[in-house]
Amino acid sequence: MPLPGHHLNFADLHLNPIALSIGPLDIRWYSLAYIAGILLGWWYMLKLLAQAEAPMERRQADDLIFYATLGVIVGGRLGYAIFYAPEMFLHPLVLLKLWDGGMSFHGGALGVSLGIILFARTQRLNWLRIHDYVACCVPFGLFFGRLANFVNGELWGKPADVPWAIIFPRSGDSLARHPSQLYEAGLEGLVLFGLLALLFWGTDARRRPGLLVGAFLIGYGIARFTVEFFREPDAQLVAFAARTGLHMGQWLTVPMIVGGIWLVATARNRKADLAAPISG
Repeated sequence: MPLPGHHLNFADLHLNPIALSIGPLDIRWYSLAYIAGILLGWWYMLKLLAQAEAPMERRQADDLIFYATLGVIVGGRLGYAIFYAPEMFLHPLVLLKLWDGGMSFHGGALGVSLGIILFARTQRLNWLRIHDYVACCVPFGLFFGRLANFVNGELWGKPADVPWAIIFPRSGDSLARHPSQLYEAGLEGLVLFGLLALLFWGTDARRRPGLLVGAFLIGYGIARFTVEFFREPDAQLVAFAARTGLHMGQWLTVPMIVGGIWLVATARNRKADLAAPISG
């Protein structure tokens, strides 16, 4: 059992969830993380689309940002309420209080996917190829989002005696814990970005619809499933984790991993239509 006084106390880092205050308005790092993820993802998307045989034009990519952003916000919020806090539906106005936190990656991913499909139908584009390109950009948001979780001192890990363990005051005790937020930032952000970049720039993966997004689903799923073993379950889901043997986040990654394996395994049978995208 980790002993108090032998590890870094989170309070000593003097991190403030509020990045800037303008009068009564507080701008939080969590909000800035979303903005940074979207802007960097959009910038990287333009780099990917500048390569030959892209699935859409620059103008269409600008429109896609709207669909993706809406999908992240609506899907992420509804997903959190469905999977982690269903009681929120008893007070619907609470769903609008995004500044109080509470977003689900799985819900956001589903929302973005539905947004891409709708966008592709209106523009007469290959929706699966667009998923491939968007998947390469998602790690930016994951990286900054997990760093924001760390700054907020939330989603801490299980008690640990490793040298880098941290005491999180909000946990309600003085035990040193795994900084699981940083584990996720590294795996879901940096490592996953590197894997997808290697596949995109170093292989013909982008010419096999479904391969890149399948690799993303597998990579994210394995990273999330693994890190959850070092992370405390959400307070309201402790009983669920004890009863089922896994955290909610782990159960939600199972269909992602299975779907990702299927997409990768069948990608070789799909041939991309590499003709210039219809500008409609």
